[in-house]
Amino acid sequence: MLKQMILVCVALILLVTPGFGQTQPKGPVILTVTGLDEAAFPGGQMAYDREMLAALGEASITTSSIWTEGTHVFDGVRLIDLIRALKIDAPVLRLHALNKYSVEFPVTEATQVAPLLAFAMDGVPMSVRDKGPVWVIYPYDSSAAYRTDQIFSRSIWQLDRIELLR
Repeated sequence: MLKQMILVCVALILLVTPGFGQTQPKGPVILTVTGLDEAAFPGGQMAYDREMLAALGEASITTSSIWTEGTHVFDGVRLIDLIRALKIDAPVLRLHALNKYSVEFPVTEATQVAPLLAFAMDGVPMSVRDKGPVWVIYPYDSSAAYRTDQIFSRSIWQLDRIELLR
């Protein structure tokens, strides 16, 4: 009985500890986070496939944007949930796109509302051609605060890497 309880406790610890659980993508990598603590993450990075990102807690935003026609449903994971899962303590993140565009993002500005690291639009995974694999989305329709030049510049599409800046 004691042996079974110990095994259950160890399994639970492994599931909630960053760097354990599913640490290797089974599908195509859509996002890599670099600059992490090398003691917890081999090479100081963590690569995510869509399934691994979704496991952090899927969320949706329904909104229009200046880059699309009409209103769409964007599915993904909140940036704040990724920050919490990786126990990120850096003050600033640099978000990098496939086309070499990058933008800095203060960690304190990630909230339960926004932004969303969207990997699907209207239920369809986003391809590189359609602003994927990941697009940083805000609920633009919900407030004028989400329709500023600063927010638009942070709405990076073809996001493939997040770098911690210390």
